[in-house]
Amino acid sequence: MSIKALFFDIDGTLVPFGDRGIPAKVKEAIRKVRADGVKVFISTGRHLEWMDNVDGVEFDGYVTVNGAMDLLADKRTLIHIRPIEQASIDRLIKFAPESDLAFAVVPAAGGIFITREIPEVISACRLLNLPSTPVKPISEAAGKVIVQLMAFGSEEDRNRVGLFKKVLPDCEPTSWNPLFCDIVPKGSDKGEGVAKMLEYFGIPKEDAVAFGDGENDIPMLRVCGTGVAMGNASQTVKDAADYVTTDIRDHGVVHALRHLGLL
Repeated sequence: MSIKALFFDIDGTLVPFGDRGIPAKVKEAIRKVRADGVKVFISTGRHLEWMDNVDGVEFDGYVTVNGAMDLLADKRTLIHIRPIEQASIDRLIKFAPESDLAFAVVPAAGGIFITREIPEVISACRLLNLPSTPVKPISEAAGKVIVQLMAFGSEEDRNRVGLFKKVLPDCEPTSWNPLFCDIVPKGSDKGEGVAKMLEYFGIPKEDAVAFGDGENDIPMLRVCGTGVAMGNASQTVKDAADYVTTDIRDHGVVHALRHLGLL
């Protein structure tokens, strides 16, 4: 296999939870691989607006909001977008004010907001070191192109109110933390986003490697020729990978790059 592209999840893969940036040894390794001609991409659940923890490394592109938006290195050129259908947003605008759930709304153009603060929101923002996010009524989503939602609260609460059966039937949850789930259009995931990026650059899937730790990373681990699971990943993610590296705190990305012969 000739490795031509690498795709990295951020939280739990490049950046340890609770930290504010990529460890120095990992930065150095990625810079070395990129200097050798391998293209390096981010593939994350975050929107660019919330991507403030990967400074110090240049990337060739960004697969964002779980594959719903692909942007090139300039962070402006959009090569793929799959928004949530307007009918679903309209139903959510009617539903959310009467619900106990809190939502984060992610417009394609930025301006992320949350509908109200509950303990799960505060805990998730602290876990991910997210910047301060304004609280606005869900009606602010009207007329905007929405590429992702987040629902805070338990899976039991979401099922009890029929969130995906009644309100968002064309969407599906992708989750890696019990505090919340990301909500994306059906068929939109990191695998699709990675595939679109590879198609744009003319790189065969078998020449790409994906690194991840969460269940939302599984689609891209399977799309790429090689899927690498971090040592801190769940067993489900490890079972979906071709190779399991060491824990993120043990520089798992560096160990994997050595295993792949890139360092």
